[in-house]
Amino acid sequence: MKNTGKKSIIGDGTWAALIPFVLITSCFALWGFANDITNPMVKAFSKIFRMSVTEGALVQVAFYGGYFAMAFPAAMFIRKYSYKAGVMLGLGLYALGAFLFFPAKLTGSYYPFLLAYFILTCGLSFLETSSNPYILSMGDEATATRRLNLAQAFNPIGSLLGMYVAMNFIQNRLHPMDTAERAMLSGEEFAAVRDSDLETLIAPYLVIGLVTVGVLLLIRFTRMPRNNDQSHSINLMPTLRRIFALPRYREGVLAQFFYVGAQIMCWTFIIQYGTRLFMSQGMEEQAAEVLSQQYNIVAMGIFCVSRFVCTFLLRYLNPGLLLRTLAIVAGVFTIGAIFLQNVYGMYCLVGISACMSLMFPTIYGIALQGLGDDAKFGAAGLIMAILGGSVLPPVQASIIDMQTVLGMPAVNVSFLLPFICFVVVTVYGHRAYRCGWS
Repeated sequence: MKNTGKKSIIGDGTWAALIPFVLITSCFALWGFANDITNPMVKAFSKIFRMSVTEGALVQVAFYGGYFAMAFPAAMFIRKYSYKAGVMLGLGLYALGAFLFFPAKLTGSYYPFLLAYFILTCGLSFLETSSNPYILSMGDEATATRRLNLAQAFNPIGSLLGMYVAMNFIQNRLHPMDTAERAMLSGEEFAAVRDSDLETLIAPYLVIGLVTVGVLLLIRFTRMPRNNDQSHSINLMPTLRRIFALPRYREGVLAQFFYVGAQIMCWTFIIQYGTRLFMSQGMEEQAAEVLSQQYNIVAMGIFCVSRFVCTFLLRYLNPGLLLRTLAIVAGVFTIGAIFLQNVYGMYCLVGISACMSLMFPTIYGIALQGLGDDAKFGAAGLIMAILGGSVLPPVQASIIDMQTVLGMPAVNVSFLLPFICFVVVTVYGHRAYRCGWS
């Protein structure tokens, strides 16, 4: 390849560097699919099993709890072996969790599904702990944040597909009976409707399990670079003391916790937000849910486009400055979602996604900058911060279950939690810019 004098964003710019980058980037799309086929399942499981929103939100507790539980074991595994080994084990657990939806369906019970989600996301924890720093290592450190933003741009493509599948192959195909009608069914009638709905719900998970096995085999038989895989000693506590002594890393973990919480809350409870809004306008419950999911897909489309735009802007703007600016705008949109009780509130909720697109990879890149081989454990701390997606949504769900707060719809008021999260991200972006971390 002709040398233009410019550093390639991906390794040395050759096909040998590009193919591994493409394969690892495909994993970003896979976990995006898992994340965003799952968000609408809070509402779906609540309906199928006749549960409250808070009980349905246990899906997110199990889902993001797996990230938390497996992050440091994943880091130790990667440190001992390699990034490639971590990616392969992650894909294997992902597929196993997806296939466990079949025996969970046979039980006709809610809790086996939570176990399947937990195992699936143990795999996602391995995948993210491996893939994010692996992408950072695939080239010059000066272009690392841009490289991760580029790879992360394929995450919302998977997310869009997950949302599309959730809407067209699950939500649209569930029994049209609404929540109130289901509550009046006899035990035998309820079991028949529940089993039919579960049959519909599990099919996409079984298909994605097969796709994941296919990607696993491709990576297994492809020669992959061993960037920053020189050290295989596991010195956990000294490494943790080193990295948590760095303010940009320590504060980055905190910012990531609140960012992920905000993201999951905005993408999960847009269904409840829209359902309340559109039912108040006379729409049937199932139609309101599907329309809300269509808005969610639009939000993800905007998120996807915005990530490519932000990756371009990072060539010219400081990452911390751009992070701070977008977090402020996200906070303004969130205020609109709280106080506007009409379709403009929904527009504001959709607009938040344009601002969120930059946040995860940029916080990640700033926090891990200059960590070298310590990035394996540093990545684990940032993946553990995904626990925000497990802790904060049930709190928001408990507010939504109150129906009305201070004379306002509780679902509107509940978005005060994402607003607080964006304040934290704003502070981190400001610190990164002013302190020269980015």
